[in-house]
Amino acid sequence: MADIPESLTYSRLAPFLWIAAAVLVFWTLALAYRLPARHTTDHWDVAWVGFDIALAAALAATGWGILRRARWATPAAAIAATLLLCDAWFDTVLANGRDEQVEALLEALLVEVPLALLCLWLAIRRSPAPRRREEGDHPC
Repeated sequence: MADIPESLTYSRLAPFLWIAAAVLVFWTLALAYRLPARHTTDHWDVAWVGFDIALAAALAATGWGILRRARWATPAAAIAATLLLCDAWFDTVLANGRDEQVEALLEALLVEVPLALLCLWLAIRRSPAPRRREEGDHPC
């Protein structure tokens, strides 16, 4: 994409993302109607172990990137924060029974959400300062 002006790329990407969001809203409404309230799967353990491995890798990469002052530490921190919030959401929503619900809620409130906020803070703090727009620059 080096030959395409940056402003042209952004001006084409924004409407594409808006359309994708609108399609996702309709898809979500269809799923809300179609999905059963209860579902059993043979690979529950594989899904959660795989997710937790990805989360551990994102946290490790964030730590390594921060230590090395790498440019990719910012997106790594944003990814880790996103995975932590998803983990908190799904653990809490999918908990079965009072004991699991209490455990998931405590883990979310005491570990996952605070750690996600720390990662977001790192991502925002390390993100490059926005460049000043010059006269005639495209607003994107």
